[in-house]
Amino acid sequence: MLNAALARLDDLLGRIPTRRGGDWPVALILLAPGAAVLLVFGLMPLLYGVVLSLYDLNRGSGPFTGLANYALLMQDAAFWQAVRVTTWYTLLTIPTGLAISFLIASALFRLPIARGFFRTVYFLPFVTSVVAAATVWRTMLNPQRGLVNTALGAMGLDRADWPRWLLEPRGVLAMMTDGAVPYDLGPSVALVCVSIFSIWHSAGFMIVVFLAGLSLVPRELEDAARLDGANWWRVTRHVTLPLLSPTLFFLLVVSVIRAFQAFDHFYALTGDGRGPIDTTQTLTVFIFTHFYEFGREGYGAAAAAILTAAILVLTLVQWRVARRWVHYE
Repeated sequence: MLNAALARLDDLLGRIPTRRGGDWPVALILLAPGAAVLLVFGLMPLLYGVVLSLYDLNRGSGPFTGLANYALLMQDAAFWQAVRVTTWYTLLTIPTGLAISFLIASALFRLPIARGFFRTVYFLPFVTSVVAAATVWRTMLNPQRGLVNTALGAMGLDRADWPRWLLEPRGVLAMMTDGAVPYDLGPSVALVCVSIFSIWHSAGFMIVVFLAGLSLVPRELEDAARLDGANWWRVTRHVTLPLLSPTLFFLLVVSVIRAFQAFDHFYALTGDGRGPIDTTQTLTVFIFTHFYEFGREGYGAAAAAILTAAILVLTLVQWRVARRWVHYE
């Protein structure tokens, strides 16, 4: 029955008259369902959000104020704090995540046995529910009875010196320099903990993509470089990574977008997403807070519009820069 239906559809499409320039009527028919879904669930909500940002909405009602919400955001210290937190989170997770995932993928690619088993093990965190995994991590990092501090206590660390982890608002740089750096400069300990969780949770996806990219690298080029006396670093730097540039570019674009949209694990790890003294409040958490806790829909919509514009601009910049260092065969 299915084959008969497909044959009937193919016959109907074949009868559609085409004009000079290609089969554009058929293309329009095939693209129409996907375009309709994008229009209804993508473009229309986006435009509606922009419209909401032009009103001073409070719990669903309010006057038209034009760009007043955007002007207020530019003067809001909490908004700029959220921008800084988002920036630090992006800088902490993306370079580290890419480097660790590439090293693990390189090791797995050269593993002679049980490659599939280890690939599955590393991929498991990514397919695990973010909320479930974050809840386990939150329990482990509990400053009073968590597994991590309990282990530190068993190693002889005095209970008064146990780290507070997700409850610590002080900056990592300040703690590493014993106060020489201001405590509000740099990412907080709580944000670093969230970033480590994010790297752990997303590494499986990056590893699988890197493995797919490594399988396309011609082995004879690496062998030729080794015969010329190149060590592992030189082979990786001058042969493997340039050939992996499309894979790296894809992961970079996806990672930046996901970093700016991160929300679930922030909320699950800290309880409200903001963490101690708002040191883990990213832009998405800022938007959520103003929408659902403060009831300022227009203000939150304005922040969401700025976030969308930032993601779009960063993606376009990456595509622009990619022309210089991404090499396609």
